[in-house]
This record gives sequence, C-alpha cells and structure tokens, in this order.
Amino acid sequence: MTQPAPTKSMATAAASLPSGDSPLALRSGMVRQPLRFSDLAAYDCIIDTRSQAEYALDHIPGAISCPVLGDDERAQVGTLYKQTSRFDAKKLGATMVARNIANHIETLFQNKPIKWRPLIYCWRGGARSAAMTHVMRQIGWDATQLEGGYKQWRASLVLDLDRLAVSFHFIAVCGRTGSGKSRLLDALSTNGAQVLDLEKLAAHKGSVLGDLPDQPQPSQKKFESTLWAALAKFDASQPVFVEAESKKIGVLRVPQALMAQMWVGECIDLNTPDKLRVPLLREEYAHLIANPTLLRAKLDCLHALHTKEKIAAWHALAANAEWNLLVRELLVAHYDPAYDKSMFRHYANIGRSEMIVLDNIDTAGFEHAAAHALVYAAAFAKKMAERARNR
Repeated sequence: MTQPAPTKSMATAAASLPSGDSPLALRSGMVRQPLRFSDLAAYDCIIDTRSQAEYALDHIPGAISCPVLGDDERAQVGTLYKQTSRFDAKKLGATMVARNIANHIETLFQNKPIKWRPLIYCWRGGARSAAMTHVMRQIGWDATQLEGGYKQWRASLVLDLDRLAVSFHFIAVCGRTGSGKSRLLDALSTNGAQVLDLEKLAAHKGSVLGDLPDQPQPSQKKFESTLWAALAKFDASQPVFVEAESKKIGVLRVPQALMAQMWVGECIDLNTPDKLRVPLLREEYAHLIANPTLLRAKLDCLHALHTKEKIAAWHALAANAEWNLLVRELLVAHYDPAYDKSMFRHYANIGRSEMIVLDNIDTAGFEHAAAHALVYAAAFAKKMAERARNR
C-alpha cells in the first residue's frame, strides 16, 4: 500500500520549534541535493525523523528511524488541526516533538562525542527535521538537515538510477529454472566478483513459486533505494554479474534502464543436468513441500497458462508426495518453455554465451563453476580496457 504524502494540515500542525513545514532556505546546518551515495559516508549517522509508517515504506539506505511524531501522534495532531484550531494543534505537536527528541537523545545519542556528525531528514526538509537539527546543533553536534528531505532525494534517486545503470557492463547468468544461478552468484560474490543479486534485493525467487517464507517483498521504492545503493558501490571498469531476470520479480519492477543494459550485456549459460536440477529445486522450495496448502494455492495461480486437467494432475502428485515427479513435470511443462521463449527474445548475446556445465550442486561444484566464470570475466574486462584505450 502506497504511503500518501503528508497533507498540508498535518505538516503545518507538526511544526514545533521552527514554524511551518515548507522547505527552508539553504543555511548553516543544511546540505543541498542531489545526494550521491558516496556523500553519505561523510556522516556518522543518518536520521529519519518521519513516522514509522513512512520509514517502513522507504528510507535513505542506512538511515535509522527516530520519529519526532509517531504514526498515532501525527493523526492526533492532524485531527486537532482540522477540528479545533491550528494554534491548539501546534501546542500539542510541539509538546510531542520536544518529548520525542529528548527521548531519542537520551536513549540513542547520549554518549556521542562533540565531533559526532548526523544527517537529518524528514518528508521535505521542513519542521520535523529542522526541530531535531536545531536541538542537536544547540547541544554542540554538527547536525546537518537535508534540503528538500526524502521527497527531493527520491526524485533525484530515480534519475540517478538511470545514470548508474548505463555506466556498467553486465554479464547475465542465464540458465533454466533450477540451474543454480543464485548459488553461482553467491559463489562469485564470495570470490570477490561484483554481483548484483536482484532476487535477494527483491526478496523473491522470481517465479510463481518464488515467495520467500515469512519474508514479504519490500515496496517498489525501497527496492529501488537498495538497488541504488548496490549499484553505487560498483567499479564501472569491471563487469557486474547479474541473473538474467525478467522485467518483474514477484510484484516488483526492475527499472527499464537497468533491464535494457542487462539485455545487451554478455551472457553465461549455466548448464545443469536435469538429474541435478530436480534435487536443487526441492532444496530451494522445501518450505512449499512442507506446506501443502500454500503449494496448492501457488499451483492454482497457473490456471491461466495450463489446463484444468494439468493443474489437477499436479495437485495429485503433490497429494501423493511424488515430489521428484512433480518438480520434473513443472520444469518440462511450465518453466523450461517460458524460459526459452523469454531469454531468446530479450538477451541479445545469449546465442554466443559462454557455457558453464555444473557437475555437482554441492559447494565444490559451484566454486568450480565460479572459477570458470571469473576467468571469462577477466578476459572480458581486458577487452573493455582495450576498447576504452582505443576510443
């Protein structure tokens, strides 16, 4: 559910030490935007003063939640503003804000040294972050308020994502469902390669059965924020490994600029025999095997793509615990055809991809596959450097 922007009445009523919630003129203790990821390292702490719900929807990566008005308090102040008066609402808001700031300082920041330097923001660089910044600067800390707040930061992030996406050369790890692509990415990351694990960021395995147990997907905004932070850490002179994903991972959309750059990148084809894909998928989806009701609901989601008879047959296999046969049937009838159709339509270089055969699904097997991929990546990086010199 999308968090609505604060209304004018709620924002104005939340004012405490300074008045109003409109963006303040740039002054001492305020930093301009756009804010690059590397800029965050200049601060010892990033403080989000918005409510808990706003923070949960999305926040600047690494920020901690220190609401000067909590969810219930914002509603209470906003109601008082509408039903009684601005003056009464501001008195109540000031009391709450002062109390909450005092509590945060006492419980979280009491032992911070005088050279401690926090960056503080709210929805749009107004009263909430100004109040916290004012108090902290009065104490003696070099507290800085973010001009324009989260709203302006979010707008600049969308533009920055496009800029970052086109600055990298991607190596897409291709392979049919159950090939072990995610495990290969883990092995590559362990061995020092640059890896963009979109499924990990999206908290989803990318298929109709891909929901993670007890872990909901983040909001679209939060997904993009963590993606921004991940891309910003990479070295553009070296390739980045990424799984060959579709445009959507669960309910989340991969930014179009990133998809376009992935589609024109190099490809590695992880070739895993069917005899290994079946047990690997059983390991990956053990939580579904342990929850027949959930598995049945997931299989029902395939009604638009398969006949009632086919779905019924899969239900029967699950009811009889014929897991190997069920997995093999799903691979042959559903996943493999969908993969073949999608990959050859979008990934331009898949026809000349580097093939890596997985001999075993244990740690040694993926380490061996990662070593092969790293040799390929090193050769590709050398070609990239030669092209750059010849420009």
